[in-house]
Amino acid sequence: MSYVFNPPAVASLPVVGRGERFPIHRIYCVGRNYEDHAKEMGFTGREPPFFFLKPADATLVVDAGSTARMDYPTLTQNLHHEIELVVAIGKGGKNIKAADALQHIYGYAVGLDMTRRDLQNEMKKQGRPWCIGKGFEQSAPIGPITPAAEAGDIAAAEIALQVNGADRQRSHIGKLIWNIAETIEHLSAAWELQPGDLIMTGTPEGVAAVVSGDLLEGSVTGLTPIKVQIA
Repeated sequence: MSYVFNPPAVASLPVVGRGERFPIHRIYCVGRNYEDHAKEMGFTGREPPFFFLKPADATLVVDAGSTARMDYPTLTQNLHHEIELVVAIGKGGKNIKAADALQHIYGYAVGLDMTRRDLQNEMKKQGRPWCIGKGFEQSAPIGPITPAAEAGDIAAAEIALQVNGADRQRSHIGKLIWNIAETIEHLSAAWELQPGDLIMTGTPEGVAAVVSGDLLEGSVTGLTPIKVQIA
């Protein structure tokens, strides 16, 4: 098969202890999935989950032991960090029940949902889509995927982000409003999940702005931590 131009390389992530890489199909993101974060954004309660997407090529790969460079994006004066557990889907499906959801998971990784908050807020005020605030280049720094069998008890894991060595976000995966299995159930009712899909499961409280020169260090217990420098 020939193309009018050479297609781009497949976006992918390294896998801990494996030579093969994990090809990325889509990146789904869960909004306001920790109660305290929902409150700091002006919302309360266990509302039905909602989702938005990032392009696969918005991924900024953060290799183990290295510091990835993220360029400060254009058009914004208010770039926010959101530390998240990333779920990697290895087996697709539609209308997956929560009781069966964990068998569809290939592994887990640490990620950041970087957000042009001023652009997102302006689009919200106008009742317009806020893709411009979420889906820009390098907006999804993600580390290596740890296979599920080697990740330990993810539901009990601590999730944290430090900026320049100081705590910004610290919580536990057990505080998710919609847990991982429930999220997969809801998500697969709206889209047919495919191998290679990533789910960014939501961020805890403490989101705030970063500026050029800041060093972000994200972690989830049992997974490879990530380091990102804002250029």
